[in-house]
Amino acid sequence: MNSEEKQTVVFQDLSATGSVIAMDSAYDVDQKNTGIDVCVNASYCGVLPARFIAEHAPRAAIGMDCGIGPEGSAIAGLWYLEALAIPAAVADVMTAHLGNGVHLYENGIISFANQPAIDCGVTPGMSVKDASRLLLEQKPQQARASEITNRTVMETSPDGRHVIATDSIAFGTDEDTDTNVLVTAGHTGRSAVPYLLKCKPLGFICSDGGRGMDDSGMAGLYIVEKEGLAGATVDATKARMGNGLSHYYDGVISAMNAIADDKGVKLGMPAREAASLLLAK
Repeated sequence: MNSEEKQTVVFQDLSATGSVIAMDSAYDVDQKNTGIDVCVNASYCGVLPARFIAEHAPRAAIGMDCGIGPEGSAIAGLWYLEALAIPAAVADVMTAHLGNGVHLYENGIISFANQPAIDCGVTPGMSVKDASRLLLEQKPQQARASEITNRTVMETSPDGRHVIATDSIAFGTDEDTDTNVLVTAGHTGRSAVPYLLKCKPLGFICSDGGRGMDDSGMAGLYIVEKEGLAGATVDATKARMGNGLSHYYDGVISAMNAIADDKGVKLGMPAREAASLLLAK
């Protein structure tokens, strides 16, 4: 079987440079797809197939989650591709036939996406057909890692202060000082302390990082307490580290310092509820 027979054009927009191409395997991606095509391949998206996809660097790729697997092995390629700035997503394996790229395009439903794909508008629950067309039309943000802060205002007080979700406490700014509550997605070990003290937010919620030996993943809570900062952590098994929005929506409070406790933050409380309490003066 030659390369053309392995690839089926399932959508072509005359205003776009490339096409949406269906294929039965990730190994069928080739140099014709480099930089222009969205490759819908009915393979799992582990690191191995991602390496083959990355070798030819298509515009974007959609595979299948194959039950996700131990340690997320069946979708680990999403983040391999993310590191290379290639948007990628996977479909729920129960929504389309494995090994049939056209069937995946016609029937698949997205279950996971990497950040470049999310930046293009891809979300879980979206059809593969719609997601692939978005990936053909949109381009993810191109910037240095330090410039992609993903700061999102989640709540605003009557006097104009905010709860802001962002992916790292390193993205705190002077505008947060004594004003905003930051819900961030890194751990709260001692290395977080300089960033907390630099921006000095009204309050903060970070991850406990899985707690760590001697609760080192939350040690920063008590170090900055001496500087008057109200802070709490969320359980790292409940919210995605590196994703501030997940910490806001999925976070469950696992620890807090005395200042946050005085403001009503309690163990087991949803992070969004705790953030509201920290925002109140």
